[in-house]
Amino acid sequence: MSTGAQTALASQVEAAAKAAGLVVVSVEEGKDFSGGPTARFTIGLAANPAKKQTLELSAAFDFSQGPLKNVVENYLQESATRLKNPRPDCYLTLHGIPFSFGKFEWPFHASTSGADTFIVHGEARLEDGSESVLHAKVSASMTRTFAEVVPALEQPFAESFIYNAIRKTTDQGQIELVKSGNRQPVPVTTRYYSTKQKRFIFNDTTESQRMEFLAAKVFWLSGILGGGEPVWLTDPRDAQYLNTTVEDLRKVAQAVAHEGVICLATDTDFATPTEALMGHRDGYLEELEAALKFLKPSFNEDMRAGHTNM
Repeated sequence: MSTGAQTALASQVEAAAKAAGLVVVSVEEGKDFSGGPTARFTIGLAANPAKKQTLELSAAFDFSQGPLKNVVENYLQESATRLKNPRPDCYLTLHGIPFSFGKFEWPFHASTSGADTFIVHGEARLEDGSESVLHAKVSASMTRTFAEVVPALEQPFAESFIYNAIRKTTDQGQIELVKSGNRQPVPVTTRYYSTKQKRFIFNDTTESQRMEFLAAKVFWLSGILGGGEPVWLTDPRDAQYLNTTVEDLRKVAQAVAHEGVICLATDTDFATPTEALMGHRDGYLEELEAALKFLKPSFNEDMRAGHTNM
């Protein structure tokens, strides 16, 4: 990484982070999948630098102006709010599986297998409050056609829809959580994007499903994983995943609170669980068990038992 490129990018990130209420805790030189230089920033909340995340960008990336600048600034502003969560790395699927996402190797790289795709590697790990070792190493592949709607193949421009594609692929039973194993494919195609509406589409949900989702999110991310600390209910990533809007999630959250399931914080976009919600622990654990069973390939069990035509 040249000193000039490093300094220019660092200055851009520091300015954008400061505007979002964040600070750059540290900067390290890194390498992308192909060995190209990257800059790995550790970014924390200005009010609490212990709450932090990693932002990795190509060393030569320049977002000093235009649409690229707007996207990175918006990404950092969302990150500043998300970092207020007790577990900012955790997300929930519609089937009730709490995941943490990590070990992503940004930016995208061209496929080395000859496929006409761009790839990013990462990991989804089960977070059920125990010391679970179940996880899935994933290889998210984006077609070149799909890549045309992404302004840049960098983390701030793709992290949201990559995480949602992993959640969607899990909903479809196409990811297995294992103790160890090879990378599992997560296809990201134009079926997840409406060119007419110019937005991503993952799941069509009803208001009832969104109410259940927010209640389960508070149960898991606050009650089980977060020590009862408030969690963000109007995360734009969840809005994208549920095919709705942030404004709708805010209304749904108020409806869930009205039913006595969650307690809205002073900042009403955050909430904690009520005793009534935590009283449904057995039900949520049963839902999780059923979801994990759905992910486990039945043919493996049949073959282990000798039920095969081979």
